[in-house]
Amino acid sequence: MRNRKPEWRIRSTTVLCVRRGDQVVMAGDGQVTMGEAVIKHGAQKVRRIYQEKVLAGFAGSTADAFSLFARFEAKLEQYHGNLGRACVELAKDWRTDKALRHLEALLLVCNKAQTFLISGAGDVIEPDEGMAAIGSGGPYALAAGRALYDHTSLSARQIAEEAMKIAAKTCIFTNANITYEEL
Repeated sequence: MRNRKPEWRIRSTTVLCVRRGDQVVMAGDGQVTMGEAVIKHGAQKVRRIYQEKVLAGFAGSTADAFSLFARFEAKLEQYHGNLGRACVELAKDWRTDKALRHLEALLLVCNKAQTFLISGAGDVIEPDEGMAAIGSGGPYALAAGRALYDHTSLSARQIAEEAMKIAAKTCIFTNANITYEEL
């Protein structure tokens, strides 16, 4: 029998973007795990970029995400803040560049008007509703957020807060140390 190394895959994250009316909020938890251990409680996975007009959050490898943030911000500069164009150009580079192709991360980005999910497979997805989520706890946060959106009059921030609390109670790779950014 072959000796197998333990798989130390880093798992982490719930990032949620909620828009309601003229508000847009992005929230990200702070937990990072490696294997079966929590190695960080206060990671910041959501940040403001491009003159503080764009919110960006990541799920996946931290080093890969930082590389993608830098490339994405450069695309925003190159295309004068055109979020859709910057997303498409980053996705094209990510999918076709030999080094970038191996990056393991997802990006969730938004401005006042649009939200996009970007993947290394070349996906640039603009959600139908005013909500999107990524990461291991993303489905939980998204389901909770949709229910709150449809059945309450809570603000975008309140929906994000409650949905992230639910995700933190449900997903073992998500904690309740949440960072919120609003536009």
